[in-house]
Amino acid sequence: MDHSFIPGLELSRRFYLEAVRPLIHAHFGDLPHTAARIGTGSEVLGFDTARSADHEWGPRLQLFLSRDDADRHARDIVTTLSHELPKTFCGYPTNFASTGNDHVRHMEVTDGPVFHRVDVTSLDGWLADALGFDPLGVITTLDWLSTPTQTLAEITAGAVFHDRTGELTSARSRLTWYPDQIWRYVLACQWARVSQAEAFVGRCGEVGDELGSAVVAARQVRGLLRLCLLMDRRYPPYSKWLGSAFARLPFAATLTPVLIAALAATTWHERETHLATAYSAVAALHNRLGLTEPVDPATRPYHDRPFQVLHAERFSQALVAGITDPELRDLPLVGAVDQFADDPDLLGGRAATRSATAVLVSRFGTADAQQLAEQ
Repeated sequence: MDHSFIPGLELSRRFYLEAVRPLIHAHFGDLPHTAARIGTGSEVLGFDTARSADHEWGPRLQLFLSRDDADRHARDIVTTLSHELPKTFCGYPTNFASTGNDHVRHMEVTDGPVFHRVDVTSLDGWLADALGFDPLGVITTLDWLSTPTQTLAEITAGAVFHDRTGELTSARSRLTWYPDQIWRYVLACQWARVSQAEAFVGRCGEVGDELGSAVVAARQVRGLLRLCLLMDRRYPPYSKWLGSAFARLPFAATLTPVLIAALAATTWHERETHLATAYSAVAALHNRLGLTEPVDPATRPYHDRPFQVLHAERFSQALVAGITDPELRDLPLVGAVDQFADDPDLLGGRAATRSATAVLVSRFGTADAQQLAEQ
């Protein structure tokens, strides 16, 4: 291909306006619909590059209808688009096919219908599959905690090209960020995660285990990246894009060299020094939020042991003290599903994440969690 790279969201926007919408209007008249590019895909989060074109990327979008209209028209729309869409758009094939290695990519065809990626479905059905609950109804504590931040990012990012009913816009607005009490709880849990392994960088190094010390340091850096994104009210994406998302934060330029130094260090003393600097910097960011009374951001020895730590549980405790929702106050500090689990297969299915979260919180909290855990 000799064309210049077009970011996926812009490509999808043009594809809808110039190719899809005219065909919908010509064959189905003024059919109420919503057009968007949300869900999975690096372009939805704005991280796509020319490399992305080799996998599940190209002129594609979702076309959402009411449930009744989807039942009546979805199949006909798919068929019409298959026969009448151009074979290429802005230099990219509109046909998608399997490459034989579980990947699907756009591949040019010369004649016959195209197997396009205009996904035509009902909005309520798509949202239910993606989330496991109706975001236009009552959103429960279990709903929030059982939904991975990657999923929340995929639905609230991306782009909406047309939304006649306003329902998708409303759903996205309701999911833009956690309610205040949920946010405090998730932050408290993330600080608790940081506190769990603070001393292990030094303890591993003290017994000559520099590899183990480095592994712990990497865990701590990952925890700090997620914490910083949560503090800035941004849903942390999964591991491939975690560093890219962090790099967009206003304070990333200052913190990134320190975190890289902690990962690059070859001795536990160096590792600990850089992490201590990072801990104090992130602690200062916490104090700027004003969610709690100021907490001393200085590091200190780990009890009687010669390891420098923040004692991050102090920040967790301060946040919990400000939680007034009795349902959340009774929960253990395990947090949202991707704070206690990181297996992609588990996080990829809403039934699995809801069940896993319900099992952990059912002893302590919500009636809907108890009911789900018993099923």
